[in-house]
Amino acid sequence: MELRALRYFVEVVRQQSFTVAAEQMFVTQPTISKMVKSLEDEIGSPLLLRDGRQMVLTDAGRIVYQRGQDVLAAHAQLQAELNDLDTLGRGELTIGIPPMGGSLFTPAIAAFRQQYPKIELKLFEQGSRAIEAALINGELELGGVLQPVDPEHIDVLPMTRQLLWLVARRGSRWDGLQQVPLADLASEPFVFYGESLALNDVVLNACRAAGFAPAIVGRSGHWDFMAALVLAGVGIALLPAPYCRRLDATQFTCRPVVEPEIPWEMAVGWRRNGYLSHAARAWLEVAREILPSQPSDDLMHWPDIGITGLAPTDAGPAGG
Repeated sequence: MELRALRYFVEVVRQQSFTVAAEQMFVTQPTISKMVKSLEDEIGSPLLLRDGRQMVLTDAGRIVYQRGQDVLAAHAQLQAELNDLDTLGRGELTIGIPPMGGSLFTPAIAAFRQQYPKIELKLFEQGSRAIEAALINGELELGGVLQPVDPEHIDVLPMTRQLLWLVARRGSRWDGLQQVPLADLASEPFVFYGESLALNDVVLNACRAAGFAPAIVGRSGHWDFMAALVLAGVGIALLPAPYCRRLDATQFTCRPVVEPEIPWEMAVGWRRNGYLSHAARAWLEVAREILPSQPSDDLMHWPDIGITGLAPTDAGPAGG
C-alpha cells in the first residue's frame, strides 16, 4: 500500500472534497482521484460512496481511514526520529499557524530564529481545526490551536485568553453602551469567520445559546478584511479584543459582548505522548520564556474603555 495514496485518501475524507484535498496537497484533482482509485483497486472494494453532495465511507473505507491515520502518524514519527539524529545546528521545523492567531507567534519565532539561525522554520497556515487534526495525525509537531481541544490527544501551552467584542461602524446604536448582550445582535447581518476556522463553531454555538441563528452575509479568516467589510456597511463582526485595539476609534465602535461572553483562548499544541524533535522542544522552551511577557488578561479589565470608543494603541497581542 503506497503511503501517498493513503495520505491522499485521508485528506479527501477530511475535506469531504477531492477538489479541496487536491488544493491542500498541492496536486491536481485527477492525481488525487487516480491515487484513491488505485487504493480501492488494491483493496478490492470501494472506499467512498457519494450521497448527494456528501461523501460516505463504506465499511472498508472506515477501516482504511481510521487505520490509515495511525499509519501516517507512525510514519511521520519515524521520519522525525530519524531526522532528529542531527543536532540543533541545522534542520527544519514546521509549525501550524492559524490565520486569526499568527501575530501571537511572532515574538517566539523571532527569538527562536535568533538562537537557532540554521533551523528553517516552515509555517503551516491553516485553521485551528485543521492544525489539531494534523497534530493528532503526526503531520505537525507543534501548532496554534483554539481551546478547548481534545485532552486525550493534545497537550497545550496556553498563549492568551481574550474575549470577542462587537465591531460596528461609528455612529451605530451601540456607541453609548459599555457592553452588548449577544441577543441584542440577533437581527444584525454578520461578517463571519470561515467555515474551516474553529471560531466559526464557537460563535455559532454562542448565538444559538442566546436564542438565534446569525444572518451571515460574508466570511473571512482575516481580521483586517472583516473590519473593512464592517466599515463598508456590509454588517457587524465579532473579533478578539486585541484586534479591536488596532481599529480607528473615529471609524469603529467596539464593545465587549456579554450574555454570554465568548472566550478566545489560544495555545500552542502538540500530540500527547507523541515524539517531539530537539527543534520542537527547543521552540517550546523559547515560547515558555517569551509568552509570559505577553498580556493575557481580557481587555474588559483594562482602564481605557470609554463610551466614546477605543483609543488606537499598540498594546496587547495581535489576536489569532
